Amino acid sequence: MHLPRTVGLLSAALLLSTGCVSKRKYAEQSAVLDKTREALRDRKAESESLEAALDAETRRSVAAGAEADKLREEVAKLMSEKGQLTDSVVDMSRALTELAARKKAADDRIAEYKALLLRFQGMVDSGKLRVKVVDGRLVVELATDILFASGKATLSPQGKQALLEVGAILASLGDKRFQVEGHTDDVPIKTAQFPSNWELSSARSITVLKALVEGGMVASNVSAAAFAETRPTMANTSPDARTRNRRIEIVMVPDLSTLPGFSELNTMSSAGTP
Repeated sequence: MHLPRTVGLLSAALLLSTGCVSKRKYAEQSAVLDKTREALRDRKAESESLEAALDAETRRSVAAGAEADKLREEVAKLMSEKGQLTDSVVDMSRALTELAARKKAADDRIAEYKALLLRFQGMVDSGKLRVKVVDGRLVVELATDILFASGKATLSPQGKQALLEVGAILASLGDKRFQVEGHTDDVPIKTAQFPSNWELSSARSITVLKALVEGGMVASNVSAAAFAETRPTMANTSPDARTRNRRIEIVMVPDLSTLPGFSELNTMSSAGTP
């Protein structure tokens, strides 16, 4: 046998076989390594993509927070403006209510004036009296020369009849309240009965008050006052002017309860009462 040759052939075959196995394993390991590198690259790319997405979301979150803060500021501003607007609306509404109340009061006074003028039209036409408005008050004016003799406080028959007629008309107006005001000219008087024009104007206004009550007015709805020569309708520079200043004025007392703010004033008055 050719044993050495055979052994050599076997050794060569074994070596060849071993070399082939190593190359195959190397190729397999290289392939695995390539796949691993590729997977790592994919994961890195994915990680970078996720980081970029996270950064973008973070920026959006910051922007959204800033926008939310801005919106909150705007809402707060709007709420403040709404509060101011509400206050303005309330103030305006209150002002309009008070204005409407004043207008109604003015309209009521005009209506009262027209009604009073209509009731007294016959006496106005006959020259017995005048109906006018003084300082926003309705006034029935009678010349004292028709009612009284000079320097006296006793009614003439003509004056008494006129006042009875006036009293009946005023009594028909219901619970309206009136004040009788006596006025004189600036010519002084000095008698035992009337030491000055104050006493004369006072006595005349009380006499007129009693005649009005006799004519039908409720006594609690009428009062008397005296002004002597302190409130002339015109300067006492002529006999005609002095005649105009010698007068009795029957003034309608305004109903304060119809005026704006009356309830508040009434509350203050009640609070100040001991």
